[in-house]
Amino acid sequence: MPIKLTKNELKAQKDALKMYKRYLPTLILKKQQLQTEIRTIEERAKEVRQKRKNLEAEFSRWIAVFGEKDAFKPEMVTVQNVRKGVGNIAGVTIPIYEGADFSRGDYDLYETPLWIDLAADRMEKALAYDLEAEVLEEQVRLLLIELRTTTQRVNLFEKVKIPETRANIKKISVYLGDQQVAAVVRGKISKKNLEAKEAVS
Repeated sequence: MPIKLTKNELKAQKDALKMYKRYLPTLILKKQQLQTEIRTIEERAKEVRQKRKNLEAEFSRWIAVFGEKDAFKPEMVTVQNVRKGVGNIAGVTIPIYEGADFSRGDYDLYETPLWIDLAADRMEKALAYDLEAEVLEEQVRLLLIELRTTTQRVNLFEKVKIPETRANIKKISVYLGDQQVAAVVRGKISKKNLEAKEAVS
């Protein structure tokens, strides 16, 4: 887009440059904060998934000891309600896992093995780990969207707007300087012409 080669435009360009330079450090800081938070949350999600795997491995060995693998059915424990809070990281609203409520299916106390209640407790714990990991993954997804937007803004300011504005300021300054020199030269020529006319008269 062509720019006007005027003093007003020069001032507008200088103001714009000042604004870009003021906002850029904030955007860079936000980008760094988002990257750090994403790494931290990914690490936490990895830990939760590992705990889930360890619990499952322990559970499988434990049930195998009793030789009654089919006695416990996963549908004996279901998620009734997931409790989530709301958090904020670098201006991004994220869900926070606060726990879950489970319900247990009916089973005959006389016909099922004694360890079924313990197995149901372990199953609840495993489901809680899954739910927490899902919420952490959702946090990462939301923060990645914001990180992409922030990175685009940083690049826009650093690589487009600031260099473009500097070039515009230089162009306008050179033009106005040339105009000023031309005005001085015209003034001197006019003065010489007047002096020459006066000398002839």
